[in-house]
Amino acid sequence: MGGSARATAVLDWEQPVVAALVERVRREAGPGAEARAALQVAHGIIAREVRPVYSVEDRHPASRTLRLGRGSCSQRMAVLESVARAMGIRTRVRGLLVDGVFWYPRFPRLKPLVPEHVLLAWPEFLLEREQEREWVPVGELFDGVAGGGEAFSNRGGETLFDAVARVGVDWSGSVSCGAQGGTACDLSAQVLVDLGYFDSRDELFEQHGQTLCRPVRLLAEPVLGRWSAGARATTA
Repeated sequence: MGGSARATAVLDWEQPVVAALVERVRREAGPGAEARAALQVAHGIIAREVRPVYSVEDRHPASRTLRLGRGSCSQRMAVLESVARAMGIRTRVRGLLVDGVFWYPRFPRLKPLVPEHVLLAWPEFLLEREQEREWVPVGELFDGVAGGGEAFSNRGGETLFDAVARVGVDWSGSVSCGAQGGTACDLSAQVLVDLGYFDSRDELFEQHGQTLCRPVRLLAEPVLGRWSAGARATTA
């Protein structure tokens, strides 16, 4: 089965700021809410209140992201995982090396500085469905609820974290991106290497490192950690 609901250095759900978010999620989701519905509520809160930026420190604790009120897609997903674990929902991540070209639309004038590949920790949640438990990727968390529309293009103001609430996101090639009448987006062509599953993102980064080496992260983080990942990407 794999996965875990334990707290980790990154998924530090025992910290007061994360615990406070969990209590808020429980209140807004309502008594007796199913796990999937509660996670959708949590996703909505994070999307609205944690500003998207291009931070390159994937191992920042979820509590730090919440205190700062800003985070990368990876960091915001870590917050969502932390909420899940605090609620007793097991999580795991799928490690993917994604082609750096996928991020070109966000950095049209900085393409030479974009890494050749980006390490992505894609979360999955162990949820109940028809009296059985199954692993649900974050890209399918809103399956049957989202309104669909255009497939995710990784350009403009919408980030990958935000997109999953509107359109399915798949890295396995099971659906066609922008298919007629479909609501899911197949991004499997962007995957260079599938590293498999890990009990936590901590374990993934421990084994495979982060996208950028430490010296580059130290130089880039003061700028990218504040650079808004939106249509008007400006430092703030």
